[in-house]
Amino acid sequence: MCKIGVLDYGMGNVGSIKNMLRRVSRCEIIDVRDPKDMEGIHKMILPGVGSFDAGMELLQSKGMAEGIRDFAITKKKPILGICLGMQFLGNGSEEGKKKGLGLLDFDVLRFRTEGIKIPHMGWNYVQIEKEVPLFEGIEGSENRYYFVHSYHAVCREKEISAMSSEYGYRFTAAVAKENIYGVQFHPEKSHAYGMKIMKNFAEVC
Repeated sequence: MCKIGVLDYGMGNVGSIKNMLRRVSRCEIIDVRDPKDMEGIHKMILPGVGSFDAGMELLQSKGMAEGIRDFAITKKKPILGICLGMQFLGNGSEEGKKKGLGLLDFDVLRFRTEGIKIPHMGWNYVQIEKEVPLFEGIEGSENRYYFVHSYHAVCREKEISAMSSEYGYRFTAAVAKENIYGVQFHPEKSHAYGMKIMKNFAEVC
């Protein structure tokens, strides 16, 4: 049986993510609260809600940052970052001073357009920029997802931008490279659209 680990480090909608995974797959769901919990799992989800530095501090203090790098880079196992969890996958964020996990080559910047409300909150349509297993069976122009964020990824390596959306200007809404995925929106709050994302991660990625 497939085992999916959900990182529970104190910042993230862990309960909602686990409930959706149980609805869309038969995978065993494992709480990851320590690097040792990563042993034996096949895939991992890194959620996150809150500030960048506070989240990275928790991951580092619990020894999880290196465990995540080993899981994704050395072992090449699928990992999905959600919202702040996606931002952790990059180099760092304007929101703080700490370095990110550095799994993908992007920086996180604050929305800069005047006249729009920050944070970007609510439903928004997306456009698929890159065909990857996470989006199998999804038509990007017809799907919308629930966003809550003030910062967004700016990819140095353009090929990793996998989805885009519009809020004042077009921004990266999802990233992907090989076994590493990240979505800026909350699939666990996005009803049928989000369920498809989570089902693909569990069964296709």
